[in-house]
Amino acid sequence: MDMKLEVIGLPVSDVDAAKAFYVERVGFVLDHDHNPVPGIRVVQLTPPGSECSVVIGEGLPLGEPGTTMGVQLVVEDIDFARKQLVARGVEITEVQQLGPEGTPGSRFAFFADPDGNGWSLQEIKRG
Repeated sequence: MDMKLEVIGLPVSDVDAAKAFYVERVGFVLDHDHNPVPGIRVVQLTPPGSECSVVIGEGLPLGEPGTTMGVQLVVEDIDFARKQLVARGVEITEVQQLGPEGTPGSRFAFFADPDGNGWSLQEIKRG
């Protein structure tokens, strides 16, 4: 039986500010933003090229804003991806080598959304 991770919930305090951050600054695609019933708002966003999305909203059991940590966006060229995020106004760390030089998957950069939910870019060169 396959089990596919397709959506991760992120708790945020201001849905519109978080939506703007993820779409305008990080470059996620807005899949939908709707209110299925009064008091519930579901906003789903997908990183370009990803099969996994994030969901933010109102009236959803996602926890306290800013408590999600360790979500990783895997890229093939971390220097290029980081430059794109910086150009869009994302505060992100310098690239860090977190393992022996040349070890696949050992280069990272870190950023947070407006609520403090923690993200990282991880470079993995494929092929």
